[in-house]
Amino acid sequence: MSSARIGVIGLGNVLMGDDAFGPWVVQTMLAGFAFHDDVSVEDLGTPGLDLLPYVADLEALVLVDTVRSSAPPGTVRLYRRDELLEHAPHARLSPHDPGVKEALLTADFAGHGPREVLLVGAVPADTAMGVRLSPALRDAVPRAVAEVLGELERLGRPAARRPSPGVPDIWWERAPGDAARA
Repeated sequence: MSSARIGVIGLGNVLMGDDAFGPWVVQTMLAGFAFHDDVSVEDLGTPGLDLLPYVADLEALVLVDTVRSSAPPGTVRLYRRDELLEHAPHARLSPHDPGVKEALLTADFAGHGPREVLLVGAVPADTAMGVRLSPALRDAVPRAVAEVLGELERLGRPAARRPSPGVPDIWWERAPGDAARA
């Protein structure tokens, strides 16, 4: 594991439509911003309890994922640590269920959990098999990026805009054989 003190983690299955929201946000941020040495920005896919090593020993954690809500698709919701841990974890029913609560509770039990946690979540429109974000979630990406950047600023680790931003590496949307865009 790295020496990062703050972790920004995108969660989601890139083969399940809007569930790729977390990876999309992470790739957008990596293309457009540089981060402090003690800030780690990663797309972890759907790690389940494998999330634990990425959560333990951090001072702060920012997660980006889709969330269940009755709000319209594309709505960005923010959840702090206490809100995430307010209810007992549910049984994991699919590989999508990332095990966030379980990883946080396990890290806490071992005395290594992050003090600060923010989940930046977006309400999906469609999580069926597919490799494209819906228009509602595509439109939500800039707001989620702004929320993550705002949290890093609040934590005293602001990101710096790259002088020549790259193109986000949304590799899962490319047709087989397409060259990487950079």
